[in-house]
Amino acid sequence: MAQSNGTTNPDRKLKILMLHGFTQTGPLFEIKTKALKKSLEKSFPAAPKPGYLRNYPGGVELHYPTAPIRLDVADIPGYDVDGNADKADAPEAYGWWRRKGDAEPFVYAGMEMGLATIAETLQQEGPFDGVLGFSQGGAAAGMVAALLEEGRREAFEAAQGRGGMRYPDSFTRDSGFIEETIHPPLEFAVSYSGFGASTNALYHAFYEPKIRTPMLHFLGSVDTVVSEERSLRLVDACVEGRGKNGGVQRVVYHPGGHFLPSSQKQYVAALVGFIREAVGESGGYLETSIEAP
Repeated sequence: MAQSNGTTNPDRKLKILMLHGFTQTGPLFEIKTKALKKSLEKSFPAAPKPGYLRNYPGGVELHYPTAPIRLDVADIPGYDVDGNADKADAPEAYGWWRRKGDAEPFVYAGMEMGLATIAETLQQEGPFDGVLGFSQGGAAAGMVAALLEEGRREAFEAAQGRGGMRYPDSFTRDSGFIEETIHPPLEFAVSYSGFGASTNALYHAFYEPKIRTPMLHFLGSVDTVVSEERSLRLVDACVEGRGKNGGVQRVVYHPGGHFLPSSQKQYVAALVGFIREAVGESGGYLETSIEAP
């Protein structure tokens, strides 16, 4: 998507789709990532400030949609432990899907609705250059990156014969001759405490073939909500490599739990360096990344 021939629109911004976690909302996620947003705006300013991206001279712009599935108090972990919570006082909580089942292989009820909301945002507020998500939103970020890749629809069609779901209708449009994807492939994806989808055959086509979009994964070393095994399932579903078209994939561990480290400089530097590398303007910044111990 980036242009490097000197004809870039002077107002063009680096647009990032921000996907909140389970039980959150778009506005709440924006509040929780306020420090990160400021850091990105400082790192990717509008031209001619130092550090601006040549292909995105307008700076950076973040969009925070809210998932469509309103959750009940029973869906909110730790909220109604004794069954006596007042539903009228329940916080607004939303999800991109509901997980069904007590053990793998899980089924993700309502996923089509969640993906349809994301697809609508891509069409109405895009085009986007990248996607960043936390927890369930991190899992969704990997799925969205996969869905927009060339050849992914054919992978879904092939997987249907093995029990896979069909390619989401919300991600296709009729151009008059053939159906095409609603949005170009993304330049990058970022997952904080995300995870690979259920081992259910329904979802294999998201990851087979592996995700080629450059993806960065942040994992909390003491995360008790999403296990390292589930997070590494998403890592393993991504192509390894370096370079703008090489499927840049990085894993960064932080010494915390299930949260997004938005104010610690070393983790922000890792994110900034990754984005620069992914859009082809690294300048060596990626060396600030923190590898797994």
